[in-house]
Amino acid sequence: MVPREALESAQCLCPPLTNLNAKDVLLRRRHKRRSRQHQRFMARKALLQEEGLLSMPPEPRSSPASMPSETPPGTKATSSGKPRPRAESGGTSCSRKPAPRCVTGPLPSKFVAIDCEMVGTGPCGRVSELARCSVVSYHGNVLYDKYIRPEMPIVDYRTRWSGITWQHMHKAIPFQVAQKEILKLLKGKVVVGHALHNDFRALKYVHPRSQTRDTTYVPSLLSPPSLHSRARVSLKDLALQLLHKKIQVGQCGHSSVEDAMTAMELYRLVEVQWEQQEASSPWAHPEDKEPDSSTDMEQYMEDQYWPEDLALGSRGGVGQAQDGRQ
Repeated sequence: MVPREALESAQCLCPPLTNLNAKDVLLRRRHKRRSRQHQRFMARKALLQEEGLLSMPPEPRSSPASMPSETPPGTKATSSGKPRPRAESGGTSCSRKPAPRCVTGPLPSKFVAIDCEMVGTGPCGRVSELARCSVVSYHGNVLYDKYIRPEMPIVDYRTRWSGITWQHMHKAIPFQVAQKEILKLLKGKVVVGHALHNDFRALKYVHPRSQTRDTTYVPSLLSPPSLHSRARVSLKDLALQLLHKKIQVGQCGHSSVEDAMTAMELYRLVEVQWEQQEASSPWAHPEDKEPDSSTDMEQYMEDQYWPEDLALGSRGGVGQAQDGRQ
């Protein structure tokens, strides 16, 4: 039996928990909790080592005060101290898809995809004018999607293909306003789309050839060099064959957002081959690239861009020449 004097001396040395403040109690509980976590971790570590699944020791911690004493295997500590799953070797993360890109190619932030829907104006509605434009990012996020009022009266809405009706024109913006907004988005970007010459014609715009990726050429990138075909396949057929995706279905016409997203998906499918081909093309060097006409179009109406005989004339004469060009 323990002498009574020893018990009394031990009680004097170790005061009861009731005499401790709340901070000390919290620290003791946290220490016990960490001790249990450490014991469980060490038991799991020993089991993995016995089974031969753990050959390397865990990485040393950089800031021991900001996180628990040990980090369970298979996790990587973040700056906030909470462990997050570590990507397995050869696997991919669920939250971020790795882009199979060339190291020397443009960054994803430099890519946009565009699609336009046109209506008919002029005699018998044969003139195609812009009525809707959509621009999406490399990852498919919508950057721009607006209905646009053509400069001339609409004769044929072409609803079966364009999806445009007269109700959409109530919230449409003027072409001149839309053109400035769209060209601001395209400036300095690599533009992806299907049959881009039609979209650029509707925008009254010319983009540098080295910064365009027209998905009508995707089949030639996938086929052997000796079997290159000049036949252009529709976006609908390419989406079905290569992406196993149905688009442009129903009686409501096309969706420019859906078409732009599909064009970007097709580009990403062959991005590595395409950028390798662009890197070896004659216009791959910056000095060989065409000028970017997405700069402010008004600058070309300044005096420095006109012949001297017109520049010396009055502003009214320049305005008349401008009207003649239009």
